[in-house]
Amino acid sequence: MKVLVAAKRVVDYNVNIRVLSDNSGVDLNNVKMSVNPFDEIAIEEAVRLKEAGTAEEVVVVSVGASNCQEQIRTALALGADRGILVETEEDIQPLAIAKVLKAVADKEQPDLVILGKQAIDGDNSQTGPMLAALTGWSQATFASEVELVNDGAKVIREVDGGLETIAIKLPAIITTDLRLNEPRYASLPNIMKAKKKPIDTMTPEDLGVEVTPRLKTLKVTPPAEREAGIIVETVEDLVDKLKNEAKVIS
Repeated sequence: MKVLVAAKRVVDYNVNIRVLSDNSGVDLNNVKMSVNPFDEIAIEEAVRLKEAGTAEEVVVVSVGASNCQEQIRTALALGADRGILVETEEDIQPLAIAKVLKAVADKEQPDLVILGKQAIDGDNSQTGPMLAALTGWSQATFASEVELVNDGAKVIREVDGGLETIAIKLPAIITTDLRLNEPRYASLPNIMKAKKKPIDTMTPEDLGVEVTPRLKTLKVTPPAEREAGIIVETVEDLVDKLKNEAKVIS
């Protein structure tokens, strides 16, 4: 079995985001970048399948500028076998990413594709379902437990009402939720080994995929600053403020 996983380059979740002065986007100068946390979970799940003897090869793919190799190397240090960088300077969006991944899947012929349920920069949760639609493969989104059985998988999904258990056939697309696993840290020996693992570089044009953005960002603004809270002495004071200042009750 071959497993294909995605690794998106995003601003590290510990970094406080700053908006550019002209409101054209987020300031990325001298900002720490990392693998999207949900993609780390996808990588961990794929590596566990390999360690269990279920998967024979784990291939990690990233779509973006040349510096995405850093995130691919991180995935290789975590246990992936080889990497693929689809290099482009375009502001690539979910549908374009799904098309690129579909082209890579056509080339690699994986039995399973595991993605993070969303990226923490766009929060779209679109790429996985779009990829499933393009490939015509089974899909299981928001997975919190995955068990491969015969030629399929049993997946427990997190839904609004609780948990849902479904059975899907392979090949399939799975998107990971937070509770699927806890990603490991890369050890120094594995970081050194990752430097020798191969990364194939190609472009969307090589794959015959058009990635021109379909949407244009007009303006990016930070959220409005909230006023500091206060402590009231009595319930009467609280009711008075809710009624007269917050206008929450009448």
